[in-house]
Amino acid sequence: MQIQPQKPTSLNPEEQFPGQVWVDPIVAPQTDDQRVTVAKVRFAPGARTAWHHHARGQFLHVTEGIARFGTRDGHVVDVHPGQTISIAPGEEHFHAASQGSFMEHIAILEAADDPSQTTTWLEQITDDDYNGTPTA
Repeated sequence: MQIQPQKPTSLNPEEQFPGQVWVDPIVAPQTDDQRVTVAKVRFAPGARTAWHHHARGQFLHVTEGIARFGTRDGHVVDVHPGQTISIAPGEEHFHAASQGSFMEHIAILEAADDPSQTTTWLEQITDDDYNGTPTA
């Protein structure tokens, strides 16, 4: 058993996270047979990710504020504190904070066999993508 050293909060890169988005790493693989990564991610109002997808999917548990998640088919959902959203492997999506408040979620994902393929980043979302009509 070992207490892991705390890692510093970092500001995510603008190319992948337009607006201000901070990440606090919680769990990272310690051995070759471990794959899980967990992080607390905090978005300023209106901040968002670029389009992206994960080789093994992702779980996002909202802890604060209202999160917006969208997929390429135009489906946008608002997710509230205490709710968890599951994103399928390879599903192109974005995460964002609502315009009116900060949003925080816990991100959980498994590394791909080739860790460089775990997350594939694509182009920025448009305001129309972000403003899609929420369905939940």
